[in-house]
Amino acid sequence: MTQRKLRLGAFIMATGHHIAAWRHPGSQIDSGVNIDHYIEVAQTAERGLFDQVFVADSPGIGFRGDEEALRRQGRVSYFEPVTLWAALSAVTKHIGFVATASTTYEDPYLLARKFASLDHISKGRAAWNVVTTSADNVHGNFGLDAHPDPALRYERAHEFVQVVKGLWDSFEDDAFVRDAGSGVYFDPAKLHALNHVGKHFKVKGPLNLERPPQGYPVIVQAGSSEDGKELAAATAEAIFTAWTSLAEAQAFYRDVKGRMARYGRRPEQLLVLPGISPVIGRTEEEAQAKWAELQSLIHPAVGLAAIAPFWPGEDLSRWDLDAPPPYIPDAPKGIQSRAHVVLELARRERFTVRQLYEYLAGARGHWVVVGTPAQIADRMQEWFENGAADGFNVMPPVLPASLNEFVDLVVPELQRRGLFRTAYEGRTLRENLGLERPANAFAQAQRAAA
Repeated sequence: MTQRKLRLGAFIMATGHHIAAWRHPGSQIDSGVNIDHYIEVAQTAERGLFDQVFVADSPGIGFRGDEEALRRQGRVSYFEPVTLWAALSAVTKHIGFVATASTTYEDPYLLARKFASLDHISKGRAAWNVVTTSADNVHGNFGLDAHPDPALRYERAHEFVQVVKGLWDSFEDDAFVRDAGSGVYFDPAKLHALNHVGKHFKVKGPLNLERPPQGYPVIVQAGSSEDGKELAAATAEAIFTAWTSLAEAQAFYRDVKGRMARYGRRPEQLLVLPGISPVIGRTEEEAQAKWAELQSLIHPAVGLAAIAPFWPGEDLSRWDLDAPPPYIPDAPKGIQSRAHVVLELARRERFTVRQLYEYLAGARGHWVVVGTPAQIADRMQEWFENGAADGFNVMPPVLPASLNEFVDLVVPELQRRGLFRTAYEGRTLRENLGLERPANAFAQAQRAAA
């Protein structure tokens, strides 16, 4: 039995991660706006002892393609995540909630208050997925003429996270006396205004909400570009990433953890969680049949739209679907980390156009594993024990069916091998992930000065 345990997140994509999942009989077809669906999924993940559930989010409809592809999309209507998780925290007890929010298009004070509220409502189970927003079709929703370039977005993100953490520290942990007898509600000496003045933000504070139960909601980051890795090394406690080979995943793991020392951080303070999309069968033949059934549901227009961002300006409808792409371009600006994975996959596997979009249809370039529960556990164990992952972001191809299969078939196999918990260890998400609760920076500074 090993001491180190896998960390598991359930990455929830409405009807499922496969691009045609909404057409599959195992999906909930209106899941994007069906609260009962999300209740079922969250409770299933909790039954499986997952650390957290996660939804990606964007402040706009992210789609590139023609009208034929657009009208076949099943991902154009979905809940705002903090609102959703606040509701689901009332029908769960242990599982954590990771909500995406953009440092490019949100305000630090409002975001700090929103996530502190979620942490209080959930009794310490909130996490913030810090994104800079890669989609270049969002800026018009916020009165901007153009989407900021990546360097500026990441520069702003570093300062944004600093401001939000400072606001979460507005009240010291023991500021609230609430002594009805004396009539003293709180100690004003333990309330601190941030008074931040920086390049991108000027925020006075303090926040009008006491310190979150976790100190800070867990900070999560997703992205594998140079800027993304630097942001993760400086600020993140978990990073979601996408790789399709052990060697690439190992290189990323070493790289991002190797950057942490210059920020005064230790490698164990950051959990690396690659995405895995498991297609599960009780036999190999059953798993392959499930995968073939899903692939048969992809309309070519939808498939071409999935790879269009990696060939910007190209009319892919003229390409021969059963021949390799005519050329492999440089990674487009703004989506370089994901584009690198996709274009390298096309180059390495010598995929045809159809094979490439069929692969991406499964999980947009994340690792798709088709097999039995034991085979899937084998692959997860190999990455976990060989310096490629601290756990995984599980991306069910079809929801709710695929998550039920993972919980019922793969989780017991991982437990049998001593790789995964048999009960929750703590009360908060931080405790279950094995992460430290951060000290209040103002209180720390005062103790140091005393």
